[in-house]
Amino acid sequence: MTHLVLVGLMGSGKSSVGEHCATLLGRPFVDTDELVAATAGATVPEIFAAQGETGFRALERTAVADVCASPEPLVIACGGGAVLDPDNRRQLRDHGVVVWLRAGTDELARRVGAGDGRPLLQGGSPAATLARLAELRAPAYEAVAHVVVDTDGLEVGAVTDRVLEEFRSWTS
Repeated sequence: MTHLVLVGLMGSGKSSVGEHCATLLGRPFVDTDELVAATAGATVPEIFAAQGETGFRALERTAVADVCASPEPLVIACGGGAVLDPDNRRQLRDHGVVVWLRAGTDELARRVGAGDGRPLLQGGSPAATLARLAELRAPAYEAVAHVVVDTDGLEVGAVTDRVLEEFRSWTS
């Protein structure tokens, strides 16, 4: 069995869809941001404040390696920037079917609102920041993803159905 890995920008639905997929597949769900926070004993914003993005990314790299090494098949939601690290991309592709949940920046901005609790969205326009991140990260998402599922205008259930359909086509 292989892991189901969800990647995408914040607000793309990784956690919500991941939890639904895990329930339907009968697998544990792991969010790498939550794993980093639990391991560090601090919230993601606290880690960013104390260690900066570089420190957070180092903890994230360890979390990605740990979940990829799990002998139990998982549903994994990766933090939006996890794919920036080439080692993370390689591990995710080697150990799972990677699904890029893609949404337009207007949709993402609507979903994340003011960006509370999201360090990269502080101190500016969330929509402008999301647009910049989308442009910067698209090549990394393209490089890691086995498949893309567009989520604009779709409810969690519809996205879950599409993700599971794609996952099953890759694993059957």
